[in-house]
Amino acid sequence: MISALTMEQRRRKPGRERGYLAGCVVAVLLWSLASAQIRYSVSEDVNGGTAVGNIAKDLGLEKNTLKDRKYRIVSSNADPLFHVNQNDGILYVSRKIDREEVCAQSSTCLINLKTVLENPLEVHYVGVEVLDINDHSPSFPEKAKRLEISESVLPGARFQLKASRDPDSGRFSVQQYKLSSNDHFRLEVKDKGDDGKIPILVIQKSLDRETAASHSLVLTAVDGGKPPKSGNMDILVNVLDINDNAPLFTKDVYSVMLNENAPVGTTVIQVNATDLDEGQNGDVVYSFSNSMNQNILNLFYINLSTGEITVRGLINYEERDRYEIEIEASDKGLAPLTTEKSVIIKIVDVNDNAPEIEVTSFSSSIPEDCRPGTTVALISVNDLDSGLNGKVICSIGEDVPFALSPSLQDKMYSLVTKSPLDREKQSQYDLTITAKDAGQPPLSSEKTISVVVSDVNDNSPEFSLSPYTFYVTETNEPGASLFSVKAYDGDENDNAHISYHILKDRSEDNKLTSFLNINSENGDIMALKSFDFETLKTFQFKVVASDSGTPSLSSNVTVNVFILDQNDNAPVILYPLSSNGSAEGVEEIPRNVNARHLVTKVRAYDADIGYNGWLLFSLQEVTDHSLFGLDRYTGQIRTLRSFTETDEAEHKLVILVKDNGNVSLSATATVIVKLVEPKEAFAASDVKSSAKADEDNNVTFYLMITLGSVSALFLISIIVLIAMQCSKSTDYTSKYLRETNYDGTLCHSIQYRSGDKRYMLVGPRMSIGSTIVPGSHANTLVLPDRRRTSEEPKAPNADWRYSASLRAGGVMQSSVHMEESSVMQGAQGVLVQNWPTASSAADGEGGEVSPPMGAGVDSNSWHFRYGPGGPGAPPQHLKPGEVPPEAFIIPGSPAIISIRQNQGGEDDKSDFITFGKKEEAKKKKKKKKEKKDKKDKGKDDGDE
Repeated sequence: MISALTMEQRRRKPGRERGYLAGCVVAVLLWSLASAQIRYSVSEDVNGGTAVGNIAKDLGLEKNTLKDRKYRIVSSNADPLFHVNQNDGILYVSRKIDREEVCAQSSTCLINLKTVLENPLEVHYVGVEVLDINDHSPSFPEKAKRLEISESVLPGARFQLKASRDPDSGRFSVQQYKLSSNDHFRLEVKDKGDDGKIPILVIQKSLDRETAASHSLVLTAVDGGKPPKSGNMDILVNVLDINDNAPLFTKDVYSVMLNENAPVGTTVIQVNATDLDEGQNGDVVYSFSNSMNQNILNLFYINLSTGEITVRGLINYEERDRYEIEIEASDKGLAPLTTEKSVIIKIVDVNDNAPEIEVTSFSSSIPEDCRPGTTVALISVNDLDSGLNGKVICSIGEDVPFALSPSLQDKMYSLVTKSPLDREKQSQYDLTITAKDAGQPPLSSEKTISVVVSDVNDNSPEFSLSPYTFYVTETNEPGASLFSVKAYDGDENDNAHISYHILKDRSEDNKLTSFLNINSENGDIMALKSFDFETLKTFQFKVVASDSGTPSLSSNVTVNVFILDQNDNAPVILYPLSSNGSAEGVEEIPRNVNARHLVTKVRAYDADIGYNGWLLFSLQEVTDHSLFGLDRYTGQIRTLRSFTETDEAEHKLVILVKDNGNVSLSATATVIVKLVEPKEAFAASDVKSSAKADEDNNVTFYLMITLGSVSALFLISIIVLIAMQCSKSTDYTSKYLRETNYDGTLCHSIQYRSGDKRYMLVGPRMSIGSTIVPGSHANTLVLPDRRRTSEEPKAPNADWRYSASLRAGGVMQSSVHMEESSVMQGAQGVLVQNWPTASSAADGEGGEVSPPMGAGVDSNSWHFRYGPGGPGAPPQHLKPGEVPPEAFIIPGSPAIISIRQNQGGEDDKSDFITFGKKEEAKKKKKKKKEKKDKKDKGKDDGDE
């Protein structure tokens, strides 16, 4: 009413205020009328035009005014359900009414109609209730329902379904639900009032997918009509699988045999398991158990999908002969179920292992003096194979002084010595031990062990040479190493550490060892003083070499030392005699001498030997080269022509005397030649003869002593020689014999017999013609007896002998220089060697002369020199031409005397020491004058 009033006020014009009060009164009246609402009822589905009720009558309205007052139903619907007839005021149904369309499922379907009358305005409300009829059947939103229920759902589980809908209301709506018969489900209905009844599906028995995978149900909804109407809905219950079944293996026991060393990839066995579940829950995968050792996992592999077990690594029977593998079969469910099964794999042995050799106890070093049967090592052999494949036979080579001895314990051997050992022959043995099994094919192995033979001091030191022979030049530096001896010891370490020392005793022959010193470590020998060849030619001593073993062993060796000559002595002028440091002499000769007249002879000697003592003479200064000539080898000065009246009366000759050493040494002599008339010359000759006679008287005494000594030594030598020969066989099949006691390295010796005498030749490549009679430390050279009055040689006399010492190294010390062609001749029948020589040595004074022409260094060199007095000028107290006692040398000493049996003619003015048979030596003094007369006579003959 308020709404209607508000609209009426809007229709008023703003200027009409006077009728406001009256309008309000009318409105109140209208409201009171409207509140008494009329209500009608009509069934649905009535046809259009059906009268519902007489509104005018019921409202008390006059029928004849309805039209004028425009009585109508106010409706916003373009197709209203009802209309009022203005003529009679009756309410009619405009069209067929569907209650479910108009009111849905409301319990009361009331349609309020507003009717309006104008002039005056009246509004009346009329309620029309549409009565329901059972014109609809119940229906479900879905014709079929699909439910997914897990089989793990427990009984009592509730599943709410969608309610069935019936457009009808009240008792004509759905009144109940029915469920088809089954064992697993039941139906409950929940009444929600106006919202209807809701069906609930309840599980009354556990589902098992493995028994029934699905269930088909029919749900029926029934309304309350008479007869009732119903509607159905099909329910399909799919039982969802849960992982409630573990995989099952098809076999209870899996066992297989597998050969060892099977190739990688070889199939061992295939296992199989099934699962009653479906989908992921029924998919089976295979694996090794987590409890498996990693070593087994390295040997075998299982396929996850197929369950096939294959070889993955090297199968070794010797490591393990049986494997028990745990296999797991699992499904793929969210909560996987697992079943375990053991697979037993038995490994079949093959002969794939060679025997193993092990040295359990080993002495790597054994002494060389150990007894046979000494245990060196304990050997154990083992074969990892079984049966015959593991049966081992052990052996060792037969060419070694060792053997294998089986032990009481199986597969144990003792390595023992079977023969004596000698470290010096073999110090180490590499022993190869062979072990062989009995498999097919057999396998074998070898092991080499090294056995060292330790040293025992069972070898004495041995010198590299025996005896040692060394050559030492004279004038060596004191303290410098001269030579060295070396010894070797077959032992080792301290047993082979050698020390040296010189064996010294108190004998006369070994006094020289006090001047020798030896390095005890290396055997170097040094001399504490210089040697002088002219004093000492050779000596020997012994060196002892001792090792450091316990006890120490030693050996000794003889060392022969030969002193070699050096050119360390200058020539010494014997004639003319030296005075005040210069050698000068005066010779007077008749002016009427012919050419080739011997003026004088320069006499000199050199203490050295060989080329070092080979003297050459030369004119260094002369007043007239046409008058005088000098023999290069003899030192003889002769006239080259006869003198003339114009020649000067005095001539000066300076003679240079030098040796033939590498560095030549020399001396000079001055000879003053005076020409006198023949009578003056004879007077001077008498004076000289008288002086010579006095000189001979002084020398005779010394000569007798010397000859006595020589004779005594000669007799001793003969006795010794006879004793030696008596101990040897006297059956000589050859005229010349080799000396067996001589080593042959330095000198050659030849023996021969002549009558009842035995001779020996000694020297380097000495001619057979040179004969030597054995003596004491000397060689006796048989010289021819050469007498001459002019230049023709005399017949040789074999009774004269010459004594000389043998030079060390095989070179004879002394040289006899014979004029022109000297003949060295032995006994009758002995070969003769002719040596051309230049001149003879100085006669009585022992002057030195040149060696044979053409003779080499190795030839026999003989010279005359002073004796033990050593090199140098003769004693100053002697007169010119005197021979000192020292010139007479005892055989065996280094000094040599040149001897001539008789003096030469008048041209030879040199003084000679003449001796031969003892009777002649005793009569020498008585025959002085006879000699002097003969000399004067010979000179006169020469002048003619």
